[in-house]
Amino acid sequence: MFEQMESNGTERLLFACDPDNALRAIIAIHSTERGPAIGGCRFIHYDSEISAIQDAVRLARGMSYKAALAGLPHGGAKAVILKPSGRFNRPDLMKAFGRFVNTLKGDYITAMDSGTHVSDMDHIRQSTQWVSCTSASGDPSPYTALGVFAGIQSAVQFQLNRENLQGIHVSIQGVGHVGYEVARLLHQAGAYLTVTDIDKKLAKRCATEFSASVVSPEEIYIVPADVFCPCGLGGILNSRTIDQLRVSIIAGSANNQLESQIDGDHLYSKGILYAPDYLINAGGLIFVAMQYAANSQSEIQQKIAGVGSALYELFQASSTSKQAVHRIADQQAESILNPNSPLHSAA
Repeated sequence: MFEQMESNGTERLLFACDPDNALRAIIAIHSTERGPAIGGCRFIHYDSEISAIQDAVRLARGMSYKAALAGLPHGGAKAVILKPSGRFNRPDLMKAFGRFVNTLKGDYITAMDSGTHVSDMDHIRQSTQWVSCTSASGDPSPYTALGVFAGIQSAVQFQLNRENLQGIHVSIQGVGHVGYEVARLLHQAGAYLTVTDIDKKLAKRCATEFSASVVSPEEIYIVPADVFCPCGLGGILNSRTIDQLRVSIIAGSANNQLESQIDGDHLYSKGILYAPDYLINAGGLIFVAMQYAANSQSEIQQKIAGVGSALYELFQASSTSKQAVHRIADQQAESILNPNSPLHSAA
């Protein structure tokens, strides 16, 4: 556990157990150097407690990078609640989690993530003020999608020298809250879509509304397309999947898309342009942080629009330096988080 924390630069790893309310939760705080740590709360099934810890620790670092590159006055964190296998009272569980968050006295601000909803945030709000994405603030998913859409536009412009998305073929893995919104925006822009989801009803909805082709989850990797857009869970770009891909660009909302840094190098060697997940999917965090700070909608929208231009500059830097995009993004984020380290001072 300590080795994982050290390798990811995790500041704190906290655990809560409330058997009366079926709560088993983990909060990983990567950094509070730039301000309170902010990050969503996942509520999904985990095969083991170790896998839940690994998820929290890796995602927390990604949130710090995301906040740093977006210029937000926050560090990164992530919470995971292990979904109970038996019967439980969901509102009481969320209230118990809120009490856990409240013990941190503002060092961590929680929000929606995979498996949690606005109603869950409302119940958490009954136990703590350190929560966003309530009914009063709203679902961040459309804002994440706006950033992903802007990122796809920039990637297509850079890699394919196309000024618009008319006729561009995008394969989308996962069409839940964010993936559906990305599909809607792409359809409106004239893109052709191929989609998949483990929930067949969600894929069918996209077929009906956006004339999307539907494939099985296993087939999505071999679809010949211009852009592969992962919008599900992480770790999907790995030694088993990368060589199956028949695309020029990977740009999607999923967190931790790379199973390892080496997998990002593999994409670069194959000439596939990869948009680092913690930059292209920053729209949701930007919304959560700026809405929590009472910024206006126009200010939030303007900030999210900058995701596309930030990615384009990153692609240019990669091309100039002959380094993989994800390596440069990591270096930039680390230089912001640790400006006084010997490595960055020497630079």
